[in-house]
Amino acid sequence: LAAMPQALASQILFTSVLINEFEHALLHLKNEDCVWGPVHTSVGQEALAAATMAALRTGDKIAGSHRAHHQFLSKVLQFVLEDTWNPATDALPDAAAEVVRRTMAEIMGLAPGYCGGRGGSMHLRHADAGVLGTNAIVGGGIPLATGAAYAEQYTQSGNIVVCFFGDGAVNQGSFHEACNLAGIWNLPIIYFIENNLYAVGTSTDESCAVDDLSLRASAYAMDGRIVEGQDVAAVYAMVNEVAEGIRQGNRPCIIEAKCYRRYHHAGDKPGSAFGYRQKEEEVQWMEKDALTMFPQSLIQAGVISQQEVERIHTMAKDAVSQAVAFCSTDDNPPAVRSELWPKVETVSVGMRSDGKELEGLAYKEAEEFAEFEEIAYSNAIAAVTGRWMEQDSHVLEFGEEVANFGGGAYGATKGLPARFPNQVINTPISEAGFVGLSCGTAMSGMRTIVEIMYPDFSLVAADQLFNQIGKARYMYGGTTDLPLVARTRIATGCGYGGQHSMDPVALFALFPGWRIVAPSTAFDYIGLFNTAMQSLDPVVILEHHTLYPQTFPIPKNSLEYFIPFGKAKILAPGDDITVLAYGAMAGRLQRLHEELSTRGITAEILDLRSLDLPSIDYETIGASVKKTGVVAIVEEAPPSQSLGQTIAAGITERFFDYLDAPPGCITSQDVPNPVSRKLEEAVLIKDPEIVTMLETMARRQWR
Repeated sequence: LAAMPQALASQILFTSVLINEFEHALLHLKNEDCVWGPVHTSVGQEALAAATMAALRTGDKIAGSHRAHHQFLSKVLQFVLEDTWNPATDALPDAAAEVVRRTMAEIMGLAPGYCGGRGGSMHLRHADAGVLGTNAIVGGGIPLATGAAYAEQYTQSGNIVVCFFGDGAVNQGSFHEACNLAGIWNLPIIYFIENNLYAVGTSTDESCAVDDLSLRASAYAMDGRIVEGQDVAAVYAMVNEVAEGIRQGNRPCIIEAKCYRRYHHAGDKPGSAFGYRQKEEEVQWMEKDALTMFPQSLIQAGVISQQEVERIHTMAKDAVSQAVAFCSTDDNPPAVRSELWPKVETVSVGMRSDGKELEGLAYKEAEEFAEFEEIAYSNAIAAVTGRWMEQDSHVLEFGEEVANFGGGAYGATKGLPARFPNQVINTPISEAGFVGLSCGTAMSGMRTIVEIMYPDFSLVAADQLFNQIGKARYMYGGTTDLPLVARTRIATGCGYGGQHSMDPVALFALFPGWRIVAPSTAFDYIGLFNTAMQSLDPVVILEHHTLYPQTFPIPKNSLEYFIPFGKAKILAPGDDITVLAYGAMAGRLQRLHEELSTRGITAEILDLRSLDLPSIDYETIGASVKKTGVVAIVEEAPPSQSLGQTIAAGITERFFDYLDAPPGCITSQDVPNPVSRKLEEAVLIKDPEIVTMLETMARRQWR
């Protein structure tokens, strides 16, 4: 300690004390009903974060969990404060006071907060300061942080990532999958376990087979370290050593800090009040609390005086008091300042990009081209992907087998591994890991493609797809873009059974952060893929295995066109019935149009193309319904996985007066696809059945 510069030691102490004051002020405000939602404080762990951030560079990134006020404040203060600033002698800069105010405002759900109040206590983000985002799902942010580390390595930035989480997260699969990826690719990341011995009320003795959680590093060929979390100098020295080693090419590392949270999981009562801890244990940890031991050690080492320690305490207390006064009234009891609430009319703003990145694109339909050439659907996927990789080295594709066999398991990356060996990346069978990693690379500015081999596997990665990717932009107050394209291949009708054959459209449609497209031709694939890659929102592209070998005309020598989101295409005109479909079903219906015509039925066939609910083209649908008076939505999906009923409700709400009958939904049977050829054929909707149902509806033969 005697060798520690006073400015550095004083900053660590100031940050630690400020966090402690901040947390206790929050608890008071929570008890006065000024904080909505839980307050997971870091009391007892303050100095751990302060010392860690002091050992990092400004450009380094961090990610945290639900208990992350200390990490957030430490990193953002590190960002705004000069290294030479000394709280023992200098005044608090306005920028630092603003950090305290805005952090408190965010946790209280107020507009001046860093995420506009949307993130609150558990979803804090400050990209400029290097805070990738804190995360309320235990272990949920670990793959994202790993993706950020991949981006730092890929761009050769020299920065590292520190991912903080508690002892409970080491039992999550996402932790192990992410660590494995980091180990495979030797990523510049520190996984920092704040082992405070309890996940809510469950002790590590009950939840883990080993006492030292850092032992798990050996499974991934990482270095594993243990540090006493109350020893500020030891934490600083260890993080500094490990971080600099990683910058020099050392392996990623798991650091386990043995620490203790003073209070229960949330609130201001000790754990002993709930019966899962003993008061004696709490007293023992209090006796070696860093906020007591660290300043005493500094004074004994002659680094700082008692008077300077008192000055630091006063400065921290004043900064927090000013933040409280900024966010709440001085009434008794206090109340939230009403003028700081977010405007309710902004509640839906920022769910998606504002779309400016899609303005001025060369939107074209096939009718606008003169010369064409034939291409297989799967080859079109590879061609347009290669076009993007060729023009932008920051386009990456992750997935199982994508770099094998010369073009992936089904030819969708044909020729790309040889041309772009650093951009087409094989992953383990580890959907939660590599999907979450893809989210992290996208949030770090890489245009990322992730292949989910079968849609059913999206359920394996559900947290990353829906809690993380599907919510990140909104949850973080519109402060992050997500230029990510997820590709998946629907495999109904080829005997792959109930766990490889789902249509995921209705699943993805549950989460409005996702855009969904289902190209039915190679022409549409290229145009929609280009738009998806240009978009700053996550887009899932639904491909159907029956389309892969089919050939389609595309513009000759041109992959440079776009198809807008939210624009359906009329495949065949008609006056008797409007028929809506997407993907492979759209082509089937186009082929059935002639058979319907021989029966005296002219059906207007619409290919929806865009399937997320905000992008359903009700304008084109409505124009057709007003003409025909009858509408059917035809899907290969079973009713329970169908989007048709939702679209039918939307049509009824908008065009009720023009309908001769309720919209009809034509689907397959409501069971998982069986493997037996005969049973699967019986389950899936067949062309003769579709024709009969459409004819019945078109003739108004309701009974």
